Amino acid sequence: MGLSQAILSCLIDAPHSGYDLSKVFSESVGYFWQASQQQIYRELGKLESAGLIVSEIIPREGRLDKKIYSITEPGKQHLIDWMDKPSEPDVIREDLFIKIFSGGLVPMSILIEDIARHRRIHLEKLFTYQEIEKEKCPYQKELNKEEKLRNLVLKAGIKYEQSWIEWCDEALEILKNLPQD
Repeated sequence: MGLSQAILSCLIDAPHSGYDLSKVFSESVGYFWQASQQQIYRELGKLESAGLIVSEIIPREGRLDKKIYSITEPGKQHLIDWMDKPSEPDVIREDLFIKIFSGGLVPMSILIEDIARHRRIHLEKLFTYQEIEKEKCPYQKELNKEEKLRNLVLKAGIKYEQSWIEWCDEALEILKNLPQD
């Protein structure tokens, strides 16, 4: 997936300024697709040049004008065409795995500390996702089509974090039982 598809997805529901789009991005697709505000602004320029979005300048008295971006019909079609192609699983790139792979070089306490840190991070993310689910999806059967689709992504995030926590627990148990250097 590219950043352009993530941005177009965020513009489907409503037009946004670049600032608002960055906020919407971080509170939705940003949980599984990372981009800085600078990258988002750069991509907005490319999308506008390609005719996939348009902008409208809203004058504001005593303040800087506001630029609002909207997805165009060609932008929607671009997103549909992209969605029609098969998705490939992402390649795993995890520093922690390289550290563990070469872990015989350092005391086990270093690895244990790093895995415990990862566990805390994944636990925090899991809590965040569960809170979002409680807030936005309390009545699963009453969700509309779009809400059900977004909830599926949220459920994937929850399962992902749960899996990481389980793996961290298993790894910590194994490492604690290895000879400590």
